[in-house]
Amino acid sequence: MSSSEILSGLIIVGLFIVMCSGQTLLELSSEDTQLSQDETENELVEAMTALLGRHKTSLPTSEKRGIAQCAVGSRCAIRLGPRFGKLCECVRGSNCNSFLLKCI
Repeated sequence: MSSSEILSGLIIVGLFIVMCSGQTLLELSSEDTQLSQDETENELVEAMTALLGRHKTSLPTSEKRGIAQCAVGSRCAIRLGPRFGKLCECVRGSNCNSFLLKCI
């Protein structure tokens, strides 16, 4: 065998090793990033629940306090001179008509 054949054989084996090791590194890195993303998500969820637990009382609520709910068709406002006063709040999906003064 000549030295050129040995050299070409070593180059082919070297390229094969480099290509195979690159594939395993990519597979491992994708698994590692998947695990690290899951761990990061879990840490963020835990931090958010802790934060919401501490500040739960200061969050605004969606329901209005102090004004009763009106049924559709009932009076929702009274006229006080040039202004309107609210008797109650119309249920979701209906509005207080300013001409009829009823929930429609």
